[in-house]
Amino acid sequence: MKQKTKSAAKKRVKLTGSGKMMLQKAAKNHLLSSKSTRQKKVSRLGVEAPEGRRGTLARMLHISK
Repeated sequence: MKQKTKSAAKKRVKLTGSGKMMLQKAAKNHLLSSKSTRQKKVSRLGVEAPEGRRGTLARMLHISK
């Protein structure tokens, strides 16, 4: 039987061509009028997954790292 990837991880993690795991920054969904333009602009960019979470994310996505 084929293994299924975790839907939660599949929706939240993007893999780059070089193998990095990219995540979206938080605080971009609501209450945007009280946040500065710079804060909103910076949160558009993704961030690389922290070292401590990469193993967990790799297991959820069935990636051998």
